[in-house]
Amino acid sequence: MRMVQEAIQQSGESFGVITRVARQLGIGSESLRNWVRQAEVDSGQRPGTSTDEAKRIAELEREVRELRRANEILKAASAFFARELDPRPPR
Repeated sequence: MRMVQEAIQQSGESFGVITRVARQLGIGSESLRNWVRQAEVDSGQRPGTSTDEAKRIAELEREVRELRRANEILKAASAFFARELDPRPPR
């Protein structure tokens, strides 16, 4: 990413820089493009979800799934015990 930024500063032009640097490093140009884009988001140069925000969102989504699962278990348990404690005979 630093090499891309330096190349853009030296030449003053951004067209083709990522492809050229990716070829020099032997990596995919789209991978490097995504890394540069994410670095720009993280530094505030470009709008979007930063890496820290994405990590926090993933943690919260995981927690929500866990809590929903726990709620379903508790609902099933309460229904079971309500049936067990019901004095009416089953039909």
